[in-house]
Amino acid sequence: MSNFFNRFSRFAMTAVIAFTALGSQLAAALEEGDMAPDFSLQASDGKTYTLSQFVGVRPVVIAFFPKAFTGG
Repeated sequence: MSNFFNRFSRFAMTAVIAFTALGSQLAAALEEGDMAPDFSLQASDGKTYTLSQFVGVRPVVIAFFPKAFTGG
């Protein structure tokens, strides 16, 4: 029984930390005209790119296609 409580307490603590971090991100939501924070994304070519690689070099466009080619 103690193994269950040990695992549950770890899960609960992880959930609290995750929700706290998510809450702070939501509180700092961007508004129109704000500078985007640096981030990294995996592109369709499999490479990971960061925004800071392109700032001042070229325009950045992020295209997001939910459920593209998923059949759902």
